[in-house]
Amino acid sequence: MVKSILRHKPLLFLIVLIVACQGQEEITYDIVLNNGSIIDLETGKISKQHIGITNGMIMELKSASEDIPLKGKLEIDAHGKYLLPGFWDNHVHFRGGDSLIETNKNFLKLFMANGITTVRDAGGDLTKNVMEWKNSIAEGTLVGPTIFTSGPKIDGKGATWAGSFEVDNEADIQKALDSLQRIPVDFVKLYDSRIAAKDYLKTIQEAEKRGLITSGHMPFTVTLDETVASGIDAIEHLYYIMKGCAANEVSVTNKMKSGEIGFWDAMPLLMQSFSDTTAANTFASLKKNDVHVVPTLHIGKTLSYLDEDNHENDPYLKYMTPSLIQTYQGRINRVKNSKPGAVANRKALDAFFGELAKSLSDAGVGLLAGSDSGAYNSFVYPGISLHQELQEMVGNGISPLEALRTSAYNGAKFLKKDSDYGSLTRGKIADIVLLDANPLEEIGNTEKIHYLIKSNTAYSARKLKALLDSAIKID
Repeated sequence: MVKSILRHKPLLFLIVLIVACQGQEEITYDIVLNNGSIIDLETGKISKQHIGITNGMIMELKSASEDIPLKGKLEIDAHGKYLLPGFWDNHVHFRGGDSLIETNKNFLKLFMANGITTVRDAGGDLTKNVMEWKNSIAEGTLVGPTIFTSGPKIDGKGATWAGSFEVDNEADIQKALDSLQRIPVDFVKLYDSRIAAKDYLKTIQEAEKRGLITSGHMPFTVTLDETVASGIDAIEHLYYIMKGCAANEVSVTNKMKSGEIGFWDAMPLLMQSFSDTTAANTFASLKKNDVHVVPTLHIGKTLSYLDEDNHENDPYLKYMTPSLIQTYQGRINRVKNSKPGAVANRKALDAFFGELAKSLSDAGVGLLAGSDSGAYNSFVYPGISLHQELQEMVGNGISPLEALRTSAYNGAKFLKKDSDYGSLTRGKIADIVLLDANPLEEIGNTEKIHYLIKSNTAYSARKLKALLDSAIKID
């Protein structure tokens, strides 16, 4: 469905404009949303409008003050409802090997049931399956969010994550990028478990030459300035931003290169050496180079407090299969085996990251809301965790409007898809969420979904509940 819409988008829009010029009363749209309160994510202003949708595209926006509702095959009374672009989760994972294929496919229902119409898959080992789902969703034969994927991650020899492309020289880098383009992926994801500093920076540079979007972790054997200068487009997680804000970054980098310290040894050193001046320069560089940052605050808090909460009463646990829950055990065991000092340091780091995210937002750095949900990431559940991420942002002082921008609005800009997604304007894909209450007043209202429009299909709250109920344990 989406593929067809995008292919014929200019022609479809032109036809509807021609008909509109012949007389508004002659148009019957596929779906209309009358009298809805549309939130402009650029300005925060709310305006009452009617929306006309045909072939999955927004064809008409008309002020509700004219008091002439639009006609549609399906007419939805949106009076008293707040309308936004469908939510984007900008960092998820489909992974876990063949035994978790159906479990991962089941996640698609959880995303949709939570109003998430688009996800950015940040790398895994189920690329073949993800591409099948991506195409089926686009064709309208599978219910799920639009998927933008990185395919396999790029890392060094002996990479931590299964399915990664391992690079050890320039020839490996070119081969990996060739493979990713053949898939084809929507962006390139780099990981830091084994990759050498020179190969990491070279991969970014070569991907940029090919016009590919890049995001990823950052090995502590390079500086943040080097990474930005190489052309990275997004930094996943705040560890690497903290490093770039520390006065002792170069010293820590040298100690990492020599093997004197490890990743977690560096954390307290960097946090203690945070410099307002260095941070201001780092923020300015990120903004100037249009580098987005994915804070992943919710997973950080969840993992930091595993010693206090065993999550046995989590409502979403019932949607997770036993085999998926088993993948949580690695992180749980690490917390159990951690010394009290390490646990305390992790909690301090979590609080620090909340403040850092607020500072980035205040400095105008583009943030992306991402949950990091998926196998191995303990008790971070697909779907609901995106709302929890937005709540963490606001809880740390980011305004509700700024938090909302980090989902669909910034996500579309980052992936250069903002001509089709990210705002409710004529000619864009009709991914729309209708909320029962204003999220600008209380960010938790993003969970109060009255209707979801995904391309040319409407899901009432009842249908979304049924979709959620169908996401049962399937082991």
